[in-house]
Amino acid sequence: MVRHHNEGHGRRLTAAFEALEAFPVLAESRNRVLRLFAQERPATADVVTAVESDVALAIATLRLANRVDGRSRGRVDSVVRAVSVLSPAAVQALASRARTFDFFERSGIWEGTPERFRLHGVATQRAADRLAAELGYEERDRLMVTSLLHDVGKLVLAHAYPGYPRQVHGDAKTPEERIHRERRELGVDHALVGGVLARRWGLPRAIASTIERHHASDADGEAALVRLADMLAHYGQGDAVSPSEMLQCARTVGLGPAELRAVMYDLPYPSNGQRQRQLDPCPLSTREIEVLKRLGQGKVYKQIAHELALSTSTVRTHLHNIYGKLGAVDRAQAVLIATERGWI
Repeated sequence: MVRHHNEGHGRRLTAAFEALEAFPVLAESRNRVLRLFAQERPATADVVTAVESDVALAIATLRLANRVDGRSRGRVDSVVRAVSVLSPAAVQALASRARTFDFFERSGIWEGTPERFRLHGVATQRAADRLAAELGYEERDRLMVTSLLHDVGKLVLAHAYPGYPRQVHGDAKTPEERIHRERRELGVDHALVGGVLARRWGLPRAIASTIERHHASDADGEAALVRLADMLAHYGQGDAVSPSEMLQCARTVGLGPAELRAVMYDLPYPSNGQRQRQLDPCPLSTREIEVLKRLGQGKVYKQIAHELALSTSTVRTHLHNIYGKLGAVDRAQAVLIATERGWI
């Protein structure tokens, strides 16, 4: 095996970073977005889902949203937020201008890479979403992005080194073995390169850091969640994973063996019944959400006031404002509306 880290390593990676500017959108992804905009008023949830399921579309949408002047500049860390920051016309224009790839009409430098990359990215995204539901993870929308894009560094390495991944990985079987081979043979690994690329694109630090650390043995927080989701995706695709590494990573994010088995069992099945995500902007303040959550738990005004260190009259005022914002006539309807829309 010929090692590459002394063979114009920096030039190779820079050229690969530039080539990623032309990474194509899947033709079907582009067509689905355009069909949505053919409707008079496409639902925000449908637009988010369509964008979020394609690597190139998600990247383009996030990059554009993070360049918009204002308080959100450089801070848009989810497709949900990106779609709310951009106008519908901007999202439509992105899709219309996108270069496309079709599995049945392969051409260009990427060959079948876009589809293979998407399949694993979406599998990891689905596993991460299942983990988020299990753990009640608050940053679920950002997790959908970091899990989809976690392996973006592999696209860089595939362009920079024609023998990647097969020649570099050799007979390595597990994700840990493959990342070790990359470091040994190339002097870098796809996680590190992916983090550099995310920063180059102007994506928020939280996204870049998670991508960079998702194979670290001491990964914690969202990086550990993505690492575990990556293992689960490989497991679901019939690839080798280390049971001990998976269990250790699960414990890091707060899952025991019983919960991990439940997640592994559920993944091949449709995700119906999981908690709805917040895909439409929530009109409630953070405090109003806290009050409404406790109301949904059956707590009375005095209990809510005590837990939040508020007066009873302030709790009533918050509830009055909640009813007005949601168009609800009573507490039951308010809780139902907020739950159905994924706000609590």
